[in-house]
Amino acid sequence: MTLPDIFFYLFASVMTAAAFMVISSRNPVHSVLFLILAFVNAAGLFILMGAEFLAMILVVVYVGAVAVLFMFVTMMLDVDFAELRDGFLQYLPVGVLIGLIMLTELVLVVGAWATSGKLPKTMPKAPIPTDVTNAQALGRVLYTEHVLLFQAAGLVLLTAMVGAIVLTMRERRAGVKRQNIATQVARGPATAIDVVKVPTRQGISG
Repeated sequence: MTLPDIFFYLFASVMTAAAFMVISSRNPVHSVLFLILAFVNAAGLFILMGAEFLAMILVVVYVGAVAVLFMFVTMMLDVDFAELRDGFLQYLPVGVLIGLIMLTELVLVVGAWATSGKLPKTMPKAPIPTDVTNAQALGRVLYTEHVLLFQAAGLVLLTAMVGAIVLTMRERRAGVKRQNIATQVARGPATAIDVVKVPTRQGISG
C-alpha cells in the first residue's frame, strides 16, 4: 500500500465518521464542528485527486464562511431545540421508510450494473491539461461550457440568502427595539442632535 492510499483511507474514514456525527449529535454546535471536520477531510481528498483549487475553495468558502455562518445562526437564533427533537421523533418512522426505499434502489441499480457487465472496471479519466494551472482549467470549463449552470447556481444561492433574511425578519418580543431604515435615512441636522440645557449643579432625571 502506497502513501497516497494510506492518506485516502485516512481522509475517507474520518470524513465518513464526521458526516455521521453531524446528523447524530444532539448538540447543534457539535454538529457544526463535525461538519467543519468533514469539509477539511474532503479538501484532503481533493488534493489527492490533483484538484488543489477545489480543495482551497472548499476550505475558504465552506469552512471559512458557510460553516461559520451556521455556527452564528445556531448560537444566536432563538431556536427551541426541544421542539425540533419532538418533531424529529414524530416523523422518524417515515424518514426511516424513505431511507430504506432509497437504499434498496441504490442496491438494485449497482447490482444490475455489476451483473450485466456494463459497469466499467476502471473509470475513464479526464485529460489533465499541462499548459495551464488547475485554476485556469477549471475557469475555462465553468465560464465556457457550463456558464448557464454556473449562473443558475448563483441564482439558487441568492434565493437561499433572501429566504434566510425573510425567515429571520419576524416580529420581535415587546420592548425590543428594531431598526427603521427610512427614519434613519430621513434624519437631518434638526433631528440628529438634541441640545439639552442642564441647570447648574443639577443632574438629569431619568
